[in-house]
Amino acid sequence: MKSKRYGWLLTCLMLLLIIMVLSLCIGAKPLSIDTLWNVLIGHQHGLANIIIFEGRLPRTLNGLLVGMALGTSGALIQAITRNPLADPGILGINLGASFAIVISIVFLGATQFSDFFVYASMGALLTGLLVYFVGTMGVGNVDPLKITLAGVAIGAVFGGLSSALTLFNPMAFDQVRFWSVGSLDVRTLSIPFFIAPVVILGSLLALSITPALNAFGLGDALATSLGSNPIRIQLLALIAITILCGAATAAAGPIGFVSLMMPHIARWMVGPDQRWIVPFSLILTPCLLLTADIIGRVLIAGELRVSIVTAFIGAPILIYLVRSKDASSL
Repeated sequence: MKSKRYGWLLTCLMLLLIIMVLSLCIGAKPLSIDTLWNVLIGHQHGLANIIIFEGRLPRTLNGLLVGMALGTSGALIQAITRNPLADPGILGINLGASFAIVISIVFLGATQFSDFFVYASMGALLTGLLVYFVGTMGVGNVDPLKITLAGVAIGAVFGGLSSALTLFNPMAFDQVRFWSVGSLDVRTLSIPFFIAPVVILGSLLALSITPALNAFGLGDALATSLGSNPIRIQLLALIAITILCGAATAAAGPIGFVSLMMPHIARWMVGPDQRWIVPFSLILTPCLLLTADIIGRVLIAGELRVSIVTAFIGAPILIYLVRSKDASSL
């Protein structure tokens, strides 16, 4: 079984590398592999150099990092809530990050990515803490169901407030509408370089708690008897989810479905062991996100936003997951 998992891991890494190369080559002006290589090693300049370094390379790295963040956070959410149909949106963290960005635009005049990143991270952190506090209020232990319900309720409130603020402020609405449709389209390497340390830190934290997540999935009582601390596990998972969602939301806006789908595909490939599900989700989600971005470029000359493509891909899969007992089991 372990050799099969390592085989899948190698296959997924190779697939990710191939998709990243395709992402650099495919677009309004296709580039050959030779041209790409010459640009990357500095032997070719001119238009191809501009296309790669001011367009496709930032976009590809952004897709890689955002995909890593969404996949890892999705796997963690499903593990700590013991809910196979959960994703970061169910805890309201994405909506909390979005609400913070809306506030920064409406009241503070934020326009730069660095501002969005700071406010999205603060919003995600405060929302995560609020959800945890509300979900554990009045009880001695952490109930995944109560946390899930608290996240849904708080997310709905933040979503409604965001809509109200933008509708009553036409200038803010004009700014927010471009950001709110999730997209990987960035024109500078500063954005992926900015979020890279955060995504790497959050991913390492997530990977460090995967052995404990296996015990946690058996229930609080059994996890405690096996030497695990359920409250500590959930707190660490919420911290990782918070910083990963903050980075992803600031860099690409809200992108749905991918963090729900990919942990299920990873679980189908490697079984229920969280030590494998989390790293496979981390690798597979960028594959899907970059593939959807490539499809969006090819379908429409003006480029279809990646969130729209992932929604078309994700909706049928979500319906299947809801209706299939096998696919919906942890």
